[in-house]
Amino acid sequence: MIAHKDIQTFEETHRILLQASEFICVLPHAHLRAYISNYNITFPTKSLMPDSFTELPCGCATISAEKRGSYNHVLVDLHGPTTKPYIVGSEANQIEMMVSIEFKPAGFYALTGISQSELTDRTLPLEAVDAVFAKLISETVEQSSGIYELVTNLDTLLLTNVRAAYRPELMLALQDIKKCAGNISVKQLSHNTHYSERQLNRIFNQFVGTSTKSFSRLIRVNNTFRLLKKTHKSLAYISDMAGFHDLSHFIHDFKLVCGVTPQEYRNNMSDFYNNPTRF
Repeated sequence: MIAHKDIQTFEETHRILLQASEFICVLPHAHLRAYISNYNITFPTKSLMPDSFTELPCGCATISAEKRGSYNHVLVDLHGPTTKPYIVGSEANQIEMMVSIEFKPAGFYALTGISQSELTDRTLPLEAVDAVFAKLISETVEQSSGIYELVTNLDTLLLTNVRAAYRPELMLALQDIKKCAGNISVKQLSHNTHYSERQLNRIFNQFVGTSTKSFSRLIRVNNTFRLLKKTHKSLAYISDMAGFHDLSHFIHDFKLVCGVTPQEYRNNMSDFYNNPTRF
């Protein structure tokens, strides 16, 4: 089992996205990066994650493997594609160590072939979805003697479990949405992919877990987090830069997605988590 001290001894420094005393965030194998954003190995503390610590929605799934003091084995949960914020702090602070596999949009579908609309905004044991896969992840975390070995073993496991390739029209639509930072109509995406709006929505619900329009909104709102960290920028400026019609639409959509207003987010940024590398 990995230990806290392993954070400082990870060998492949070129793969490190973020690193602190309590966590390390690492890129997956190059051949997995179309599906997976990163591996996050965390030893939670209240200073890192207050009880109110909230993960903001990004339309992506996460697998978390957790070691709790009262359990002898690692528990593996699936958090389906998120369209709503959820509080993780109070639960995370009961965990000794957590390994998270943070997927990109539609990434979890590639490993399971399961319609993502069945999993959206749900948290459940991974064994309820795929018992064999859950057991393999649990054993990988339990049997790895350090973070370098854990990351190597996760790469090997996940590379052998990629089952379903993305559909070309989905890839095109995702690329267009990301390129336009969410400021593209479903009608235009339909034209670009040569699929009807109804067919495109069906594809998005199956692979991503949400409608085309909802996913574009998630991208547009997620794009504002970086701008909100620049405290000298006004909300009106950020609204304009992010492509909203006006400030009131920005505030409405931001609160719809995040559960708080842009100003409330700005005032309490340390209470929230979002991962910009997912897009």
